[in-house]
Amino acid sequence: MAEAYIIDAARTPRGIGKAGKGALSELHPQRLMAQVLEGLQKRNDLNTQEVDDVVVGCSTQVGKQGGCIGRMSVLDAGWDTRAASLTLDRFCGSGITSVNIAAANIMSGMEDLVVAGGVEMMSFTGSRVPPEGEQNLTLDSGNLHLRDLHPQPHQGVCADMIATLEGITREEVDALAVESQNRAQHAIKEGYFDKSLIPVYHNDGRLALDKEEFPRPGTTLESLASLPTVFSNFMELPIDATGETFNELVARAYPDMKINHVHHAGNSSGVVDGAAGLILASDGYLKTSGLKPRARIRAMATVGGDPTLMLNEPGPAARKVLQKAGMTIDDIDLFEINEAFSVVALKFMRDLGLDPAKVNVNGGAMALGHPIAATGSMLIGTVLDELERRDLSTGLVTMCTGGGMAPAIIIERV
Repeated sequence: MAEAYIIDAARTPRGIGKAGKGALSELHPQRLMAQVLEGLQKRNDLNTQEVDDVVVGCSTQVGKQGGCIGRMSVLDAGWDTRAASLTLDRFCGSGITSVNIAAANIMSGMEDLVVAGGVEMMSFTGSRVPPEGEQNLTLDSGNLHLRDLHPQPHQGVCADMIATLEGITREEVDALAVESQNRAQHAIKEGYFDKSLIPVYHNDGRLALDKEEFPRPGTTLESLASLPTVFSNFMELPIDATGETFNELVARAYPDMKINHVHHAGNSSGVVDGAAGLILASDGYLKTSGLKPRARIRAMATVGGDPTLMLNEPGPAARKVLQKAGMTIDDIDLFEINEAFSVVALKFMRDLGLDPAKVNVNGGAMALGHPIAATGSMLIGTVLDELERRDLSTGLVTMCTGGGMAPAIIIERV
């Protein structure tokens, strides 16, 4: 089987995902992804007519993000028209899955040069709470047969359910959120993200954003303690025209559960805009192109699990990808687990017995934001940069995703 190598990784800064307020919110999503592609091409003098495919994740494929945003972004970047593209959706996990698919195609011997990444503009798609009168907050989208089989609450409700079942307290989730902010602030101050950042420009050439826009330095336990929980407000909302509420939906699977709501805006992932991409190549292509690899893909895996709790699969995904790589937890130098909600990262570390000093060492989505389908690709680039900075070898990246799934990947520096 051929090897798949990572040549480079790049991303935009994350902009606040509110229409008219975030620095990226006036851009077209295709233009945002295109600027990442332009940056990757220029940084590596990439011959785009030799790109076999561009695999792009995008979770909300409607309107400006519809119509195969991957292909449209390739064209908008001015790449050779022979560089094909596809767009995929594995909810939040799309940005890891795009890389995994690109690597698998290279390992199979069918392709030699593939670019993978993701894009999500939440200022366009909206946050996790749709406009009034358009709730439809569950993933079954009104499919009553599916709801009978697998009731799926809103992800934030799932986070509070897991915290309740695991006995994780408000103080614990808030403490991790503060640590995420502190680590992110340190990384930004020291320039740890600079290697991968691509400045974003408006069509007229004006700079739109060249640094992270979402972090809130100075966040403290006291300031977080003052924030009201968010998802407790969802419980009596009707899901759709049936009139069923979230309380009733939860009771289908957990009739005796009294949820301890602990999540709020400060310990949940931020709503942001962003895009990311990586160049992957076969060993054969490296020999003829002169490109220099930064890492190789050791293993990839995806798991599915309980769609009602929805957010518990990163642990099983990590175990599965370690088994495929023939490795153990002790063989991994750094871990990235998306901080969709604080409880996700806490449970991941608890279940695997991880040293917190090796997990999300430069902060995570509670501080930096979570541009849904772009986040996984961003995390792979983040762990690669940090492995190089610390002169370490291996990194494992995973994240929860809607429907009760999790992709995972292990990379190794070369």
